[in-house]
Order: sequence, then C-alpha cells, then structure tokens
Amino acid sequence: MERLDRLEAVQSMLLEIGQLSTSCSDITAFIKAVHGALGRIMYAANFYVALADREDGSVRFAYFVDEADEGPDPGERIRLASPEQSPTAWVLLNRRTLVITADDFRERERSGIAWGNGSAAEHWMGCPLLDQNHQALGAIVIQSYTEGVTYSEEDQALFALIANHVSNALQGLQSMDRLERAVQERTAALAHEVAERRRAEQVQHALYQIASLSAQALDTEVLTASLHRIIGELMVAENFLIGLYHPDTEEISIPYFVDQKDGEAPVKRFPFGKAMCSYVLSSKQAQLHDADSFRRLVANGLVREPLGDTGIASWMGAPMLVHDKPYGVIIVQSYDPAIVYGKADLDLLAFMASHVAVAIARMQADRAIRKAKERLEQQNAALNEALGALRDAQSELVRQEKLASLGRLVAGVAHEINTPLGICVTATSHLVQELKLTREELAAGEMTEDSLHGFFDIVDQSLRILTTNTQRAAALVRSFKQVAVDQSSDDIRSFNLHTYLNEVLLSLQPKLKGRPVKVDLACPPDLMLDSFPGAVSQIVTNMVMNSLVHGFEREQPGTITIRAALEDDWVGFDYADDGAGMDKDTLDKLFDPFFTTRRGIGGSGLGAHILYNLVTGALGGSVRVESAPGKGLRYHLRFPRSQRKEKAAA
Repeated sequence: MERLDRLEAVQSMLLEIGQLSTSCSDITAFIKAVHGALGRIMYAANFYVALADREDGSVRFAYFVDEADEGPDPGERIRLASPEQSPTAWVLLNRRTLVITADDFRERERSGIAWGNGSAAEHWMGCPLLDQNHQALGAIVIQSYTEGVTYSEEDQALFALIANHVSNALQGLQSMDRLERAVQERTAALAHEVAERRRAEQVQHALYQIASLSAQALDTEVLTASLHRIIGELMVAENFLIGLYHPDTEEISIPYFVDQKDGEAPVKRFPFGKAMCSYVLSSKQAQLHDADSFRRLVANGLVREPLGDTGIASWMGAPMLVHDKPYGVIIVQSYDPAIVYGKADLDLLAFMASHVAVAIARMQADRAIRKAKERLEQQNAALNEALGALRDAQSELVRQEKLASLGRLVAGVAHEINTPLGICVTATSHLVQELKLTREELAAGEMTEDSLHGFFDIVDQSLRILTTNTQRAAALVRSFKQVAVDQSSDDIRSFNLHTYLNEVLLSLQPKLKGRPVKVDLACPPDLMLDSFPGAVSQIVTNMVMNSLVHGFEREQPGTITIRAALEDDWVGFDYADDGAGMDKDTLDKLFDPFFTTRRGIGGSGLGAHILYNLVTGALGGSVRVESAPGKGLRYHLRFPRSQRKEKAAA
C-alpha cells in the first residue's frame, strides 16, 4: 500500500511538471515548483539546478537551496570547472548521472583533492538535463548532509525520471525565454532606433536651420539669438554663451550671453588667453566639466582669470573650428545639480559647433565677397572712367598725329613748290627787265633786227621756264590737295590704285628728296578700288615715313618696294624696305600704341598703330609683318577691293 501511494505521488508530480511547463513562464519559478513537488516523494532539503551556456562555456545557478552553503547569485555566470574539480561539471560534460557517497568525498580529501566548492555531503546525486539532441542544458542536483539519510536505487531511478521530464519542460521554457528576451531586446532596439531617428531628425532640422541662417544677411544679434534657440531645442541650454575670435586683434568678443545668475556678460571683449573661452579654443577640443574639475583647471593655471559665476553644476564648451581655423566657442552650463550633461550632450554640442563654424565662415566669406565686389565695382567704375579718358586722349593723340603728318606733308610740299615758284619769279623779273630795255631801245631808234630777235629768244625761253615750273607746281598742289582731302575724309569713293599711289608718292617726294632711297612701285594700271583712299594714303605715308625714320640712316642708300595685285576680289598689298630691320622683341611691340625706339628724336609711337587700325578697321583687312635685324621690314596687307559690299552686308 505504501509503495502504491508513492507511485501515485510520482505520477502526480510528473503531471504537475507537465502543467507547470505550459503555465509557467519563469524558469526560476518553475524549478522552485519542481523542488516543492520533489520534496513530497523524497528527501530534498538541499537542491539546486545549474544551467549551461554553450556559447561562452559558463553556468549559472538558476535555483539553489542548501542547508550548509550559501548559493551564488542566480544571474551570475560562472566559468565551468573541469570534471576533476567539480561533480556538477562532471555531470554536465559527461552527460551522465553521478552518485557520490560520504566515503567517496572522504577518499578524495585524503588524496588532497577537493571536489567542488561546497561542503562534503553524506549522499550526493546529480542528473544531466539533456535536450532532444542529447546536449547538456544543465544539471539537477539533490544531496543530504544527514548521516543515515541516503538515496536508494529506487530514489535514483525516480530522480533520473524526474530529470528527464524537467529537461523536456526546460527546453520549452528556454525557447519561450529566448523568444521573450528576443522580443524585449528587439522592442528595446526599436525604441532606441525610433528615439535615435527622432533625435537625428531634430539634429537634421537644426542643421537645416543653421544652413538657412548662413544664407541670410543677419546682424550678429539676430544670428546668435537664433543659434541659441536652435541648440536649445536639442538640449537644456538655459545658460548659453557665444564667443567670437578676432585674429586681427587676438581678442574674443561676447556678442550673445544669457545666464540665470548674471544679467549681462561680465566683459564684452577681452584678450585671448583669459577665461574658459580661451582654454577651449587653445585645446581645440570640446570640454565637459563639473564644479570640481573647473576649480582644478583654475588651480593648475590652465584657466586664467575665469569670468562669470563659477558656482556651476555642469559645464560644456565646444570650439567653432573650420580646418583648425578658430572662429569662436559655444558654451552651455547648468547651475542645477539635477541637470548634468554627459558625453552624448558634449558630442552633440561639438557637432553643432562645427556646423555653426562653417555657417559663420560662409557668412564671413559672403560678407567679404560683397565688400570685394563693391570695391571691384568702384574700381571698375574708376577704370572705365580712366579708360574712357585714355581712349579720348588716345583718339586726340591719333588725330594730332594725323594732323602732324598732314602738317609735315604741307611743309614738304610748300618747300617743294618754293623752287618752281622762285624760278618763275626770277624768269618773270628777267622778262620784265628785258622788256624795259627793248622799249628803251625802240624809243631811242636803236632797235635792230638782231636785238629784236634776241628779245624774242629771251621771251620764248622765259615763257618755257614759266610754263614748266608752273605745271610742276600745279601737279604738286593737285596731288597734295587730293591726298590731304582724302586723309581728312572718311568717305568711300572709287579710285585707281596705281594712279593714287603715284599721287601719294609724289606728295612724299619732298621727304624723299635728297635721300638715296629709291621707291619701286608695281601695281596693275587698271586696278580700281571702291574703298577709303584716305586710309590708303595714310597707310602708305606711315610706311614710307617709318622706313625713312627707322630703316635708313640719313645718307644710307636703300630701296622701298611696293607691290599690289588683285586676288579674287581681294587686294594683296606688299610693302618692303631693305633697311635696318628689328629684333623679335621690338617686332612684337610694333603695333602697340606709343611704342617707339626713337622717342625724343622724332618718334611718336603711333605710326604703326594707326597703320594697323586703318588696315583692320577702315579697310576691313589683315596685316602681317616680318623683320629681322639687318634684313629690312616687310608688311603683307590683304583687304577687300570694294568696301561698298562690306558696308551693304553690315
């Protein structure tokens, strides 16, 4: 009957374990219930369960009840000992039941080998808790310290059976536990992620606001107040300061100051090196301090002359740097012991300070660009005014040069006309005198046939002299008149280039007279141009005069060659002299205005410049020049035969 009762108790316990496995969610509570049920069928005053962690090789004693020893903390993870050091480890690693008697414990003690950390038991029994893959989940142990209280073979069999049922239940509980822990961890992770995203959105919004500020032309007061508001949305910033660094004077100014204890900043501007602002800028690192660390900085001389109230509970300062260039510092502090800043707050302040520095740098750059633009506009206006004046002066000089050239031509022609006119005056005077003598001879009755014939010969000779020289003077005046009119006129007309070049050369004859320089002209006699004769005459005049002034010495013989030909309705005009020539540097500057190698001795520096402008401007053509020292100078001109077509096309 007693055995039947025990079997019923065992059956009841196994049913209870099954029910607990489905209704209980806490492993420790489940094991405690198993312990209570076990105590109803056998001695179980000392009982514990050790659960193994396969990942790190540790065990934790989830449930421990013992009369002699105090168990470890249920959450503490203990590194698993070797089987020789611990019977619990032996059961876990060998995955077999182990029963130890008092004699076994005493035998080990005599051998000097300690087995386990607890007191030696009278009878110790441990069974492995195995999963479906026969891997150890842990060990379940029951023991007796009372002499005579031992576990029979039937007890051992029942304990092994119970261990098997506990193993099955533990697998489900651990799966549920792992699932719950995973859910909790995931929930916590999601909550953290949501908080981080919300925080990131706030920071992103703050950065957007800071970037927007940099694009606006705000004064310093509005800018700094806006920065306080933006940072105040991210952290508690009831006490806030912005300091700006001025590298030109090596000073720090305080454009913005809000403090619960001080109504205004102790100083608005101070030399770099004083106060915490200078310390933060010097270190180039964000700083986090409390009252004690703040006092140590002052005591160690790292901070000189601290400004403001020093009774702080927490203090943060971050430098505003762009590529290590300091722009200022942002300081946030708390007087309330309940508001203490941490590293996350410091990192956030440093992050914001770096972006504020970029915004300030951009604003300063924009301000500098605007000022530079204003200066450039003023300079451009001044330069445009000076350029206009220079162009006017240049135009006036060019006009004067043209007039001077025409004046020199007038002087030469006037000198040239003086000769035939002088001969005419002499011939006329001689004729008047001979006429007077003849009349006197006729009145005296002394006229003879021979004297009359002599008088006629004198009259004939004088008239021939007068005719030749007056025609010569008339030709000179006609050529000069045409050239002078053309050079002072900008009208297009039709003209024969060969005839016109001869007229120009005739007007230059006074300049060529007395010089051993020959002019060789080759031009088709029927080449007609519809163009600007004034430009042509000025070009040829400047070429010849430049050759006479720069190419040939006074008594140096030489040849000037002028060639003109028609090429597909374009005129090819080549001019060359065999004079001194010029080097490359001089040749490169030939057409520059006011460049001359004979300044002060007759050179104006405008002859070649006017030539270039007339060819490329009025004639609508191009000019190329070649020269070398001792090789003379060659111009190659090309321009349209008719400017009327060009004007019509324009």
